[in-house]
Amino acid sequence: MTSHPPIPARVVLLCGPSGSGKSSLAAHVGLPVLCLDDFYKEGDDPTLPQVAGTSDVDWDAPASWDAAAAVAAIEELSRTGRARVPVYDIASNARVGERTLELRGAPLFVAEGVFAAEVLRECRALGVLADALCLRGRPSTTFRRRLLRDLKEGRKSAAFLLRRGWRLMRAEHSVVARQTALGAHPCDRDEALGRVATAAGGRVGTASA
Repeated sequence: MTSHPPIPARVVLLCGPSGSGKSSLAAHVGLPVLCLDDFYKEGDDPTLPQVAGTSDVDWDAPASWDAAAAVAAIEELSRTGRARVPVYDIASNARVGERTLELRGAPLFVAEGVFAAEVLRECRALGVLADALCLRGRPSTTFRRRLLRDLKEGRKSAAFLLRRGWRLMRAEHSVVARQTALGAHPCDRDEALGRVATAAGGRVGTASA
């Protein structure tokens, strides 16, 4: 019978529909944050899925994302406290560099991204999972927040963002249902903050509002 060696740090997986406020919440708690969007595949990857009936890449499908690389980074962070992770530019659909993420002794970190729940089972099997949360809210609010953010950051053309936005608003309930079925706990911002504080033993800061 085998057992895992002691885990210096564990992860809170934070998922939810695009625009649900994951990045804002992750920054607010003051814990180290692994941005899972940095593990998107590059735009010339032949395995990228397409939206049915269009030539658009379906960046909201799990197949557009490198789950194995994300799990490897989470495990390395949990066991060693540091990892080299990619830096991804969404506007150009490409990895533009790497950076070193260090926990600096923190016993807990947040891994946030729309696909976080896709690696929940692997993280639990590795013994590194502290909690898994799915942020949910009103689809109309998420639509507005997502569109304003993406336009401001120039992530894609306005026409693409509008097509994607309407599609995601119609699919939002099914996105939450999938992530919940994978094991993430559905909650609003306040409950999520409370659960992260509990996982951190009450030692949660407020790095930003």
